[in-house]
Amino acid sequence: MRLFVGLGNPGAKYAHNRHNIGFAVVDEIARRHGFAPWRRRFQGETAEGTLDHERVVLLRPMTFMNESGRAVQEAASFFKLSAGEITVFQDELELPPAKVRVKVGGGIAGHNGLRSISSHIGNDYRRVRLGIGHPGVKELVHGYVLSDFTKDDRPWVEALREAIADNAGLLVTNRDSTFQNKVHLAMQAKGFLDKDDDGDA
Repeated sequence: MRLFVGLGNPGAKYAHNRHNIGFAVVDEIARRHGFAPWRRRFQGETAEGTLDHERVVLLRPMTFMNESGRAVQEAASFFKLSAGEITVFQDELELPPAKVRVKVGGGIAGHNGLRSISSHIGNDYRRVRLGIGHPGVKELVHGYVLSDFTKDDRPWVEALREAIADNAGLLVTNRDSTFQNKVHLAMQAKGFLDKDDDGDA
C-alpha cells in the first residue's frame, strides 16, 4: 500500500495558486483512475483506489501548507506506513515550469510543507518536485507561490497533470527514473519542453 500526498492550501481562494499544484496533481490521479470519492479524515481529505494492482490512498492535507506534516503523520500511523511508502507531490521553485524531478530524501529547500512533513515522519519519503519556476529574487517568492497560474501557464499545467496521472503507477513500483523520463517525453511531445532538453537539468 502507498500514500500519495498532494501539497496545497485549502479553500477556493488558493485553488489555482502555484503553491497548490500538488493538490491539482492528486485530483487528476483520482479522476483518471476512478478512485473513490474524496472524504474527510486525518486532518485532510482522502480518496482510495488502485494503481498498478497496488492499493493507493491519496491525501490532501487541510491543515494549510505549513502544518502538512500533521495530516501526513496521522494517515501514516493509521495505515502503519514507513516514510519510504509515502510520495509527496510539491511545487518546486528551483525547477523551470513543466519540469519534474523525483528524489528520495534530501533537503527541503525552504519549502514549508516539506519542513513540516520531515519534522513529523523523518526525511526518507519520495518527493515529486513539480517545477513552477522562480520569480527571480527571494523577496518575491511568497507572493509568487501564492498567486494564481497565469492564463499562459494553464496549458502546461494541464498537460503535466495528465502526464503524471498517466504514469503514476510507475511510482508505486519504485520505477522513479522511468516515471520521470516518461513525463519528460510527454511534455516534450506537447511542445512544453525544448527538443534538445535531455531532462537532466
